[in-house]
Amino acid sequence: MDGYCVKCKSKREMQNEKKVTMKNGRPATQGICSVCGTKMFKIGK
Repeated sequence: MDGYCVKCKSKREMQNEKKVTMKNGRPATQGICSVCGTKMFKIGK
């Protein structure tokens, strides 16, 4: 899955993806940037 990396300032491929639920109940996906290793977060299924 692709997500926006804040550190690279571009869309990157996400590694170690896992489905999480935010405090307000919305679904999201959390992962790690394949280039720099920064934590990434994408809201939605």
